Amino acid sequence: MKDARKDTILGHAGRSPRENHGIVNPPVYHCSTVLFPTLEDLEAGDRTPFDSINYGRIGTPTTLAFEQAVAELEGAYRTVNTGSGLNAIATAFFAFTKTGDHVLITDSAYGPTRRFANDTLIPYGVEVEYFDPTIGAGITALLKPNTSVVFLESPGSLTFEVQDVPAIAAAAKTVGATVMIDNTWATPLFFQPLRHGVDVSIHSATKYIVGHADAMLGVISCADEAKWLAVKKAATRTGTCAGPDDIYLGLRGLRTLSVRLKQHEESALALAGWLSKQPEVTRILHPAFPDCPGHELWKRDIGRSSGLFSIVMNAVPKQALSAMLNSLELFGLGYSWGGFESLILPARPAAVRTATRWTEPGTMLRLHAGLEDVDDLIRDLDGAFTRLRAAL
Repeated sequence: MKDARKDTILGHAGRSPRENHGIVNPPVYHCSTVLFPTLEDLEAGDRTPFDSINYGRIGTPTTLAFEQAVAELEGAYRTVNTGSGLNAIATAFFAFTKTGDHVLITDSAYGPTRRFANDTLIPYGVEVEYFDPTIGAGITALLKPNTSVVFLESPGSLTFEVQDVPAIAAAAKTVGATVMIDNTWATPLFFQPLRHGVDVSIHSATKYIVGHADAMLGVISCADEAKWLAVKKAATRTGTCAGPDDIYLGLRGLRTLSVRLKQHEESALALAGWLSKQPEVTRILHPAFPDCPGHELWKRDIGRSSGLFSIVMNAVPKQALSAMLNSLELFGLGYSWGGFESLILPARPAAVRTATRWTEPGTMLRLHAGLEDVDDLIRDLDGAFTRLRAAL
């Protein structure tokens, strides 16, 4: 539907009931082999692997429906699916880097992104340099003639700095670098980076797009045909694809993304507000809070928030932290986020930063507000702080 709003796109993109006997949801195609009626058709398919389906790994109608829906939300030319968020990040780097290149990566990037860069790109002869996430247009000083990729993540993992995406993208274009961003936190509903100069938008669809903590999935959305072809070739050459059932779960998750995010946002803001009043809490790292780095950029470019944020507390000994967290009833201790369940996790950004120093004293906790009743979540946290105080 032309000029449809995002909630409408979520409900209608990637499905064609008239082509599926009136069935609302597209069927799940379990496929490895695709048969061709003639030799001529088979050979034509082999010549154009990115415009036809000639093998299950290349795509199926289920795959294409999901990718079409994500691309429409992103305002992208086309989207490529992968088996996880990290798989999407790695595939995008493979598409745009080669030996001898220089890449710039935000110092606040997702930990596995940093590990991939350090353990895979560097040994293959790619120069990796990390930069201050608040650098903005100052990134010009770090650009080199051989800078092939500038990788952003906004807000940043754990510490939630919001980056000046348009300024960084404009600077990167002066040397012809491909600008990529991990946009998982904001989702395509709250931020469309391709409209701000970014070339490739990446999501761990495992998180909010799937939304139910039951599938691993990644997506790479590209601004134009050339970028999409590069990514699709990289995915094809490395055998990258998601299984049909996970693709279907991602497509199903899209249908309720908007209503879920409203609850995640509302609950996270309420939790952050309550936590800010606790005497042990010294700082709230949430882009909607004025003292979060890049708050003004968040207001300018995003303006909405999801369910993930961090807090900094006074330093507490391990025994007291265990007493605080071990008896939580609703908040689970676990990695990942974006599902219906609330999560909490200690975080240590100082251990991974290299371009900047994390000097905030104290203990950091990262929280994900799930879809439970927020008053129950607050009661669970209240009990945790009671146990903490008793243990000190």
